[in-house]
Amino acid sequence: MQASYIQVSEEMPLGKERQGSKEIAVSKDFPILQTKIRGKPLIYLDSAATSQKPLSVITAIDTYYKTTNANIHRGLHTLSGQATDLYEGARKKIATFIGANEKEIIFVRNATEAINLVAHTLHPKRGDMIVSTVMEHHSNIVPWQQVAQQTGALLAFIPLTKEGLLDMKKTNVLFAKKPLLVAFTHVSNVLGTINPVKELVALAHKYGALVLVDGAQAVPHIHVNVKELDADFYVFSGHKMLGPTGIGVLYGKKALLEKMDPFLTGGDMIKEVALEGSTWNELPWKFEAGTPNIAGAIGLGTAVDYLQSLGMENIQKHEQELLQYALEKMKCVAGVTMYGPLYDPLIRSGVIAFNLGDIHPHDLASVLDDEGIAIRSGHHCAQPLMQTLGVSATARISVSVYTTKKDIDVFLVALEKARRIFRL
Repeated sequence: MQASYIQVSEEMPLGKERQGSKEIAVSKDFPILQTKIRGKPLIYLDSAATSQKPLSVITAIDTYYKTTNANIHRGLHTLSGQATDLYEGARKKIATFIGANEKEIIFVRNATEAINLVAHTLHPKRGDMIVSTVMEHHSNIVPWQQVAQQTGALLAFIPLTKEGLLDMKKTNVLFAKKPLLVAFTHVSNVLGTINPVKELVALAHKYGALVLVDGAQAVPHIHVNVKELDADFYVFSGHKMLGPTGIGVLYGKKALLEKMDPFLTGGDMIKEVALEGSTWNELPWKFEAGTPNIAGAIGLGTAVDYLQSLGMENIQKHEQELLQYALEKMKCVAGVTMYGPLYDPLIRSGVIAFNLGDIHPHDLASVLDDEGIAIRSGHHCAQPLMQTLGVSATARISVSVYTTKKDIDVFLVALEKARRIFRL
């Protein structure tokens, strides 16, 4: 698939923020970026797998454990109250960030657990249809396969056009079959395709379907308002949005969450327990069994603070400029095949999956690692998509707020070195 390109203005990039006449590089907020790999500066181009963390997030987690470590909600002592305030304060920040109500924000371990939560509380009947797409991460395919096997529900998948977009004609045909639920990604972790969420949600709702959107690759990079999108469920992971690992979010419409059964039981999700039976806590705690990842939630709330301090519009513009720059430069490298839709900031976000001649992506990643460059190689937990593309694996670069054009330039030099090593 070939890429077309647009011109962008030469305004100050996100990599620097003005304080009077002083400019401070955003990358300096990320301690790990001072690391050297085999004596060479780290060039981190694997943010779609997990993002790096600003010092403010690291400090927030460290401070919690040093000064406020206690369990939440049930304790009457000072530390418990402070920890509860921090934990629930993080929930409020996240709700505001995506335009939700606090009671609609459920803390989970990651987007994968959020999808599993919905899948195991949906209770489809035999013959009910669940629709997904062939561009999904395995986390948005396998839970639905399991549910279908257990219940007799039917699975269907929206195919792609040759440009790497969802086939809307086939989408209309499948939605007209009145599925119980439609589950799709907001942004593809391989193609970078930004799916038309509002259009898809409206169409699915027209036929009475619920909609779950995997926003793991969207929330860190573009402005997301769940009320505007009108999705019934929206999921994302903290570690891809400058936050810590082990914390994620399920957004669900309040009316739906109130009707759903708990996914896990025990601990703070309980209201009352008798030997004869139990009753459940109110939202959002009904879905947060056991002691939660308190430090993780606090860290994620701080990550949201950091993203908002930069501004999501600024972040998106910065990353789109980097994406366009990288695509334009890579198309000049002999032997490079890139995958994804035509370049357009409305339909493509900051990942580039590619292959270089007949070099296996793992071999290419090893050569780049020798140069201090971290990229991803393999099937990216998207094997059905790899089959559609006709490849077993690809290499992938991905950008974030701390990525610079210099990082891209160093990467391009290393690509040329790989060509020489493998005699392409």
